[in-house]
Amino acid sequence: MARRLEAHRDGGKRPQGLRELFLAERRQKRLEHDLLNRLAVPVEAGFRLPLHAAPDVAAALREALGPAAPLPGLLPLREVLGMVGAHEWRARGVDVPALAARIHPRFGVFAPVRGEHVDLLAAAARRWPPAGKQALDVGTGTGVLALVLARAGAQVTATDLSPDAVACATENAGRLGLSERVTAVEADLFPPGDARFDLVVCNPPWLPYEALTPLERAVYDPDSAFLRRFLAGVAPRLAAGGEAWLILSDLGERLGLRPEGELDGLIAAAGLEVAGGIEAAPSHPRSRDQGDPLHAARSAEVTSLRRLVAR
Repeated sequence: MARRLEAHRDGGKRPQGLRELFLAERRQKRLEHDLLNRLAVPVEAGFRLPLHAAPDVAAALREALGPAAPLPGLLPLREVLGMVGAHEWRARGVDVPALAARIHPRFGVFAPVRGEHVDLLAAAARRWPPAGKQALDVGTGTGVLALVLARAGAQVTATDLSPDAVACATENAGRLGLSERVTAVEADLFPPGDARFDLVVCNPPWLPYEALTPLERAVYDPDSAFLRRFLAGVAPRLAAGGEAWLILSDLGERLGLRPEGELDGLIAAAGLEVAGGIEAAPSHPRSRDQGDPLHAARSAEVTSLRRLVAR
């Protein structure tokens, strides 16, 4: 069905310009999301699919939905497939060279499949060691950045609004023997109270556009709302002499979704200034796919770690 929809993308007309190509791609994704999610499958007690030759997906569904899920019921087939995929990801894990270990994501928690931001943080931790510092990882997800900081000797508080992400980060810290150095907390950006930190790290969603699913919120940030709130609130959370490391791709600017200079304006308006940083070229597979309509932007994308300090 998805292939049939793809064959009729924008009536067969190819948009011109990177922004128009991106918008056409998102329209297509919206169409697929709305139509394909109408195809539902029944789920009976015991998380069984009462369909001919249906595979055994009980473990994956129980893991994603919880043992107390109200059954019987219906689930979109794409959700079921996503739960099965997430179950396999969690069992197998994602290799993270910066940790020399594997990270195990949960269903609904964005997996660290793009390595640029992790590698940048690891490089920054070697250049400006965080050992002995109180650090905060905002929007921790699987906890991968918090774990890099903890391995480098920091004491880390990791926040996320998703309880699944908090549980996932806690599990991964335990697997790597870093539970005493990483404390995951359910919070919207900053932890409750007025604690200040020597180092605050954030890798926010990098494309200012609508997310179609909860998982996509790790990538898409309408009107840069997450980024704006983080920058507006981080200065009061810095200890004397502290700094924030903002890790962000410039793909939004290259696609014409975020105006050039807007990020600099947000940083200045928050009473912050850039005190250096480091950059990385893209290494993810889509940056090398010359058949991708957005190849020109993806291949030139730069991900930066900016060191922000109070002015």
